[in-house]
Amino acid sequence: MINVGEYIDLLCDLIATPSVSGSEAGVADLLQDWMSKRGLEVKRVANNIWVDSAPGSNAPVLLLNAHLDTVKPASSYTRDPFFPSVEGDCLYGLGSNDCGGSLVALLAAFRELSSRPQPYRLIFSATAGEENCAPDGIEIFLPQIPLPALGIIGEPTGMQMAVAEKGLMVLDCTAHGITGHAAREEGVNALYKALGDIEWFRTYSFPEVSDFLGAVKMTVTQIQCGTQHNVVPDKCSFVVDVRPNGEYSNEEILSVIREHVGCDVSPRSLKHQSSHIAQDHPVVKRGLGMGLKAFGSPTTSNQTRCAFPTLKIGPGESSRSHSADEYIKISEIEQAVGVYIDLLDGLEI
Repeated sequence: MINVGEYIDLLCDLIATPSVSGSEAGVADLLQDWMSKRGLEVKRVANNIWVDSAPGSNAPVLLLNAHLDTVKPASSYTRDPFFPSVEGDCLYGLGSNDCGGSLVALLAAFRELSSRPQPYRLIFSATAGEENCAPDGIEIFLPQIPLPALGIIGEPTGMQMAVAEKGLMVLDCTAHGITGHAAREEGVNALYKALGDIEWFRTYSFPEVSDFLGAVKMTVTQIQCGTQHNVVPDKCSFVVDVRPNGEYSNEEILSVIREHVGCDVSPRSLKHQSSHIAQDHPVVKRGLGMGLKAFGSPTTSNQTRCAFPTLKIGPGESSRSHSADEYIKISEIEQAVGVYIDLLDGLEI
């Protein structure tokens, strides 16, 4: 019988230990100590920790992953974000929903599943830097283990299966003109040149649409131009948020964009590709058989940095993430532990 209360207490301790992205050392220390005291052989690189059920085994690796870090608390919090409080079924605190609930539920499932023989080598990991895409998070952890055959990514999905996830590509765009006096007919206005490209981003539709993720979405989110009112600007910079839909790679989308716009286009990163798992994958088929629903997620997670099949599933609701007075229901965590175990126990991957 799993003592879920033990994991709720752990989650309270995690909430009470600030772990905003870039400052995860304290919470990594806490979790490492908690696991070590319970007989788990914990490994660590930077602020990423993991435990392996069968070191050295040649069995396929099934990876359980959740992130340790949180966003900064919203200014509209009415509660102390670092003071865990339980009111009825709700546990309040920063990171409770995103994604402390998934972390402790996956850890409980790991301990239960690894207590008996499995057809896979199970690894539980808690990694840093997910919220700010830091390079010292899951990217430096994954090379420490064999390439997983399957990854379960803990994020708040209402314990439904995110079988696809949109990627992310942020573009820095610059239109160039020639400076001049605004009162005379001189110069080339970079802002006017940028407007045409911005309109293209607003109206262009990539033809391939995903069943789960819909269309590629491009949104101009920032613009900067000009030095003073009477000077024709010779440079206009703007930022575009691009959400790939799995039908195109980031590189393919970038190529199409550069064919259509006249401004300079520089991607900040091409790493965060969209992801999907086949509908006939054993874990998806089992989940569907359990009555779980499959859907496409518009939000990004550690899935974008995993070059192997992954399924995103966890307790809580995505709408609560990054919001003031964040909470998760204790009953959601209890349900999640059981679902994880039923989904993975004896699974052939």
